[in-house]
Amino acid sequence: MSKRMTWPEIAKAYPNQWVGLTDIEWVDSSNIEIAIVKYTDRSKDDLQMEQFRTNGGMMAVFTNPNRLFELGRVAHFNKS
Repeated sequence: MSKRMTWPEIAKAYPNQWVGLTDIEWVDSSNIEIAIVKYTDRSKDDLQMEQFRTNGGMMAVFTNPNRLFELGRVAHFNKS
């Protein structure tokens, strides 16, 4: 992976699953515009551990084409 994608592209390519995103550009404080999908096919718990290991350098998000955060996003530490 490592391809830069818009949120609609991410949600369409990886529907209804947890993904790990990096290099996120935000529309506003809660909406992703563009990001790099670094992890797919991983459980929420695995992605939470990876997020902890990267000190917030990766964010775990559940993709739902209709709503950005159906189950919530895993808290992130560094948005910039």
